[in-house]
Parts: sequence; C-alpha cells; structure tokens
Amino acid sequence: MITLLDYGAGNVRSVMNAVERLGGTLKLVTKPEDILSAEKLIFPGVGNYESMIRILNQKNYIKPLREYLSADRPFFGICLGMQALFQGSEEDFSGNESLGFFKGRVARFKTNLAVPHMGWNGINIKQDSPLLKGIDPGSRFYFVHSYHIVPEDPSVVLTTTTYDYEFTSAVQKGNVMGTQFHPEKSGGIGMQLLGNFIRSEALHGRGPVDIRGLGLAKRVIACLDVRSNDDGDLVVTKGDQYDVRDKGGVRNLGQPVALAKRYYEEGADEITFLNITGFRDFPLKDMPMLKVLEETSKNVFVPLTIGGGIRDYTDSNGQIYSALDVASRYFRSGADKISIGSDAVEVAMAYLATGKKTGTSAIEQISRVYGNQAVVISIDPKRVWVDSPEAAKGNHVVQSAEPGPEGQAYCWYQCTVQGGRQVRDLDAVALARACEALGAGEILLNCIDKDGTNSGFDLDLINAVRNAVSIPVIASSGAGCEAHFSQVFERTGAEAALAAGIFHRKEVPIQAVKVHLAQRGIPVRQG
Repeated sequence: MITLLDYGAGNVRSVMNAVERLGGTLKLVTKPEDILSAEKLIFPGVGNYESMIRILNQKNYIKPLREYLSADRPFFGICLGMQALFQGSEEDFSGNESLGFFKGRVARFKTNLAVPHMGWNGINIKQDSPLLKGIDPGSRFYFVHSYHIVPEDPSVVLTTTTYDYEFTSAVQKGNVMGTQFHPEKSGGIGMQLLGNFIRSEALHGRGPVDIRGLGLAKRVIACLDVRSNDDGDLVVTKGDQYDVRDKGGVRNLGQPVALAKRYYEEGADEITFLNITGFRDFPLKDMPMLKVLEETSKNVFVPLTIGGGIRDYTDSNGQIYSALDVASRYFRSGADKISIGSDAVEVAMAYLATGKKTGTSAIEQISRVYGNQAVVISIDPKRVWVDSPEAAKGNHVVQSAEPGPEGQAYCWYQCTVQGGRQVRDLDAVALARACEALGAGEILLNCIDKDGTNSGFDLDLINAVRNAVSIPVIASSGAGCEAHFSQVFERTGAEAALAAGIFHRKEVPIQAVKVHLAQRGIPVRQG
C-alpha cells in the first residue's frame, strides 16, 4: 500500500500510473491522519515552493509529516517534495514553516547556463543504497527545476549531478529519501528506481561510494499536431507551412495515444501535443485533449507538453474559465508543461507597451502556481527580408547566412498568430525576452518558412533567440534527416530539437537520430 500526498498542484497522475504499473496499491491523503497511517509515503511536488508550503500549512499537514519523518518511516519526496524536507527556500517569502527534517536550504542556480535546468542528466552516486539497486552509472534521469538543495550535512547526500557545477540531486537518511529528478518521467530507469522504493523492505544505505555519472543530454522531442478531421475524429496531422490539408481532406498520420506510445518506446525524450483545432466551444470537462492526456500518461513515462486553447474563455454554456483553470485541468490529466502560442503574443505586446506586469496574464498566473518550468512559449515567426538593418524599423535584425530572394542580406522574424494566418508588429526576439520576463521557462521556436520543407532548422533564428534569453530553447521546423539534428546542436545553443512529420512517416527513426548524434560526440540519452 502506497500513500500519495497530493496537495493539488502539478501532474501527479504520472506518479499514480507509475505506482500502479509497478504493482502498488494507491491511497490518497485527504486528511492529516492519513499521513500517520501510511505504510510508505510518496510526496511528489511540482511548481512553486512558496505555494506548496502555504498549502501544507493550510491543510495542517506539517505536524503529521514531521512525526512520520522523525519515526524513520519510508518516505520518498520527488522534486519539491524533496525540497520540502529542508529548512526553507530562496523561492519562499511567506514565512510559513517548512518541514526542516534536514538542515540546509534551497537555492536558485547561479550559472550562465539556461535556467531552468531541464532535461536528461546523470547522477554521481555517493551512497550505496537499495534505492539505487540496478541503476547503471551511465543512466540519465529527467530534471526540470530552477532551484536545488544545499544540505549542511554531507552524509545525507545520496547523489549529485553536474550542471555547470555539482549540486545535490538526491538525499537519504535511513528510510527518508528524495530526488530532485522525476523518476516517473525518466522512462524505464526511473521505473526501476521507483520500484526499488515500492518493493524494498529495508532501504537504509550501506556506506559511502563515489561513482561518476554522465552530463546533461540534448533532447530529441516528438511533436504531434492533433486536430479533428472532417468526420470529427481526433487525428495526428502534419502540414507544409501550416497547411494540413491534402486533396481537400485533413492529413491523417495516426491516432494520438497510439503514436505517443510508439515514440516513448522508440526513445523520445519528451512528447509534445499541439492541439491545432482549438475546441473552444466545449465545456472544460469534455475537452477531447484531456482524454488523450489521461490515456497517454498510462503508458508513457517521459514528459508530456500540451498546447492549444490555454487562455481565458467562455464555453457554449456560458461557463467562464481562466487560463489557470484550463492549465490546471491539463496538469491533472497528465501534462507536465503547457505551451502558449498566439495569446502569448498579445500578452507580450501589452507588457512591452507599458513596461508593467499585470500579474493577471496567463503566463504570470500559471508560472506563479506551477513554476516557470511548466510554461512553454510557442513562437511561430516568418522571415521578413530587408536591404538594411534600418529598414527593419527597430526589430531585431539578423544578417542571414544565405541571401534573400532578391539578394537581401538581412532579415527579421515577424511573429504570427492564429496558426500563421495573421502577423503582428513584433519580432521573435522581443517576444521571447518579454515572455521570459513574465515568467516563462522555455521557448519552442518554430519557423513558418521552414515548416515541412525538410531543409533543416533555421539556424539564424535559433541563434538569435537563444543568445537573447537565459531559458532553454527547443528548435523546431525543417528537420529532414539525422544530420539536421547534429547541425542544430553543433551550430546553435539549443537545448532540444523537435520534429514531427519525419517521425510520423518513419522516414527518420528517433533511434537513428540518437545514434547519429552519439557518433558526432553529442550527448544523448539512450534507451
């Protein structure tokens, strides 16, 4: 029997599915007494530390948690659930009590690398623990966080991880343990670790060791554009420069749940669903993509991103929903990150016009509750060629590696909305910077000119945006072969690369991409 402490924030569905897949029986904490009656307790936390601690205090969970921990009973904290074991965080200004089981605090990364630290990274093993039974030192786990723990007692450090510098990525003292990485999102190796906790009777460590692991890998992401076809069925489609119709009908490249499962089994590091239909008239509880996420998360144990329709809206019954309401339902249905596209452009333009944050935009609200790592901004720009930088009228200008159709040497990237159908007087670099300032944690960088061309990623665009922000960037649009992935990683600072059609049509298998990258000396997760 596994008791899960779900305090109401983030995606706990994946943890629940993982526990059940491993043979555990779940019980949810609904009152303080449930904590003390637990046989084994898992505490997954996602998002904002201050929000988490406030909720734990409001629900009167602090005292029973301290009692449970002090009795050395089996406890596994994941991400924020581990951070809660310490005395406080730089992210928390509330003054509420944290658990304080371990001495030390939580600090923000101080690095010139992208923050959040996001992706598949290795672990350096510092203790011989049953929790790590069967874990190969060459394994990578999935991380997504901007803050990390700084323990005062080195004897509680179970693993460390290197991201510019070495930080503590897992702790253990007796039967109390926690990981900064997400085992439920770390594929088979994460399931092995979670299974060790669920099945093991004795979890106490057996002395210090020093085994060095691998570094951060570049991510290869499979993207599924989902929409309803002319018969009303949800299908995965793919367009050329955003046109998804072929001979009058919507291209049908498969069913979203089945394709996502296939990509997980083939080694995709993340899976992104982009809902390009909208379903704006559906009551929130009946949104078709919710069911897709719920079904996908039963079999897919890597991060899931969902985009489309995440904004304030009123449904056909007159029910009003905020963007936070919509995002919350997606998270509870299995999403780890949400992607905001057209609405981010309008929010950014309003912010740039005034220089003031309202606190009410979708980006601000969602990042405040779930953390900036949960908010991805999907940018859909297209090139505007100009003869000189002055002709760009203040927009960020790029000197192109290749001349334009009339020999122009310069261009800027104009933002579009509504699936590329409308343009806005805003460039991609300004949009990315504004959204980062508002609280976004990652950029998904598309390019209408490259979409469906199989001619390679737009390296000029990627470098321009990556050099302008300090958050991770996903390169998208244009991949046609394995070499395009190595080009984008060797010639830009992108942390991840995404493709769709070439994976759907099996023209370029995901594993072929990873083998190619490894042969080029580019770090990738295998398995």
